Amino acid sequence: QVQLVESGGGLVQPGGSLGLSCAATGSIFSIIAMAWYRQAPGKQRELVAAITSRSRTNYADSVKGRFTISRDNAKNTVYLQMNSLKPEDTAVYYCNATIRGDSDYALYDYWGQGTQVTVSS
Repeated sequence: QVQLVESGGGLVQPGGSLGLSCAATGSIFSIIAMAWYRQAPGKQRELVAAITSRSRTNYADSVKGRFTISRDNAKNTVYLQMNSLKPEDTAVYYCNATIRGDSDYALYDYWGQGTQVTVSS
């Protein structure tokens, strides 16, 4: 079993910054990719940013230039630094990881519990 534990959400004013982190623990052989998604009320969950094991990154157009995704492979942790936040960034942010298990070496997809980010004055 694998768990993704997120931290770092909260309330921030427009133009402010916030950092999220997500640590993967459990039966991990390797982590193929990690990503952040978000879901605002009444909207579908959308990809915010993703990063591969070789640190190749991909961002949603709406966050390019403002958000930065990074990872620490030694700690099995992914980070999302969010700058110049806007009210439309308000959502529940979910960590996602594609992980190869250490018992059967199969690929599994895991989700964190979600953390609320609210951008408001």
